[in-house]
Amino acid sequence: MPETPHTDVDEIGFAAGRVWEFLNDNGPSSMHKVVKNLDVPRELAMQAVGWLAREDKLVFEQATRGRLIRLK
Repeated sequence: MPETPHTDVDEIGFAAGRVWEFLNDNGPSSMHKVVKNLDVPRELAMQAVGWLAREDKLVFEQATRGRLIRLK
């Protein structure tokens, strides 16, 4: 049986899980650090962060050199 292709929503949801795991393991991080460590396209990482933000799972903090993302 052929494999069912993933939808964009599936891909974003999977990336959201990876972002959550990364933040859980590494603590507050910049978007740059998240993208670099997950090795996913920046657009996909940003969509994943948006997904988690919409689910009220993230907090955005102002830092000296930009903003940090952390889990609630």
